[in-house]
Amino acid sequence: MNISSIVVQTLPKYLDEVVKNLKECEACDYHVHDELGRIIITIEGKNVEEELEKLRVVESIPHIISADMQMAYSEDELNEHMKVLENSDVVPSMLNDDNIKPEEIVYNGDLKKKDIYGFTKHFDKTGK
Repeated sequence: MNISSIVVQTLPKYLDEVVKNLKECEACDYHVHDELGRIIITIEGKNVEEELEKLRVVESIPHIISADMQMAYSEDELNEHMKVLENSDVVPSMLNDDNIKPEEIVYNGDLKKKDIYGFTKHFDKTGK
């Protein structure tokens, strides 16, 4: 299953008509709009081809200037990433060991002092 968010643009004078048509359209789900003529909808499909067919239906509605995909979610892609995570050793084995008492686990990290940007910069109390 694929789900994509679409930003639809129309002229403000046609906004009510376009919103009504989108709400009645079976190709999409209406979510929100603003007074400038920007409308947010989503479309779903079993694959990209079905989503594109639905996008063409939306684009054919009178007074729509544009309908552009902004975000896309693919269940197959997510499943692939989940398999990678499930098969990786993300959690240290000692945290899953029932024979180790939590109070015996020593953490030596300190994110406040960690050099995550590749350089060390210290600020005084004024932020300089």
